[in-house]
Amino acid sequence: MKEFMKITEIEWKLNNRNFLNLFFSLVFPVMMLLLFGTIYGNEPSEFMGGYGGVDASIAGYICIIIAVSGLMTLPLTLAQYREGKILKRFMATPIKPLDILLSQLLVNTINTFIGMGLLIIVGKIIFDLHYFGNIFEGIIAFIIILLSVFSIGLFIAGVSKNAKMATAISYIIYFPMLFLSGATMPLQMMPQSIINISKLLPLTYGVELFKGVWLGSHLMDYTTELIILIGITIVLTILSIKFFKWE
Repeated sequence: MKEFMKITEIEWKLNNRNFLNLFFSLVFPVMMLLLFGTIYGNEPSEFMGGYGGVDASIAGYICIIIAVSGLMTLPLTLAQYREGKILKRFMATPIKPLDILLSQLLVNTINTFIGMGLLIIVGKIIFDLHYFGNIFEGIIAFIIILLSVFSIGLFIAGVSKNAKMATAISYIIYFPMLFLSGATMPLQMMPQSIINISKLLPLTYGVELFKGVWLGSHLMDYTTELIILIGITIVLTILSIKFFKWE
């Protein structure tokens, strides 16, 4: 346990030195919130289903933070460690390679929570953000989405032969999810062809689930989204274990 806490501390310091990680997980979502919040405000509108623009969009921005940690930071770091023989070297020390994996999951989870907390604080102070749902159900929805996205990241790390390949796969998966899942722009503003494409993206179901729970719906109102996200988590976790190599 002592070794795990020490390596987690080191991983946390390394994470905080990565400008791109911090920018896209902490700064970029807040910029999106400020930009679109300034444009659309947070007064209830018919276009947003009777909710304010910020209230209806905040769940998508939180999903962006989850996607950055799970699809960009996590797989790229693990792929770089494996390519640099770092995981192999740890096999000769009291620190196990599994400790590295678990510490990465913990660090990225903490970073996601910090990003979400910062986003909510800014939204509340500037736009009087509201949460209409059940807190307990909101936490469950968040965890389900987090596990689903992180399982995709672990799968990318598992099948990638090197950091370059992991980067390419992560970008190919991340950016369509960023712009076509409803996380940045509401799907109702997009043409039907884009909406059809969005149904192929896992994050779309995460955004729909979290947005619904945030605005007052219940988890069981989104059984399709739950089944898809939990199914992705189970399948890709199993495949990640099968394909992941420490060296």
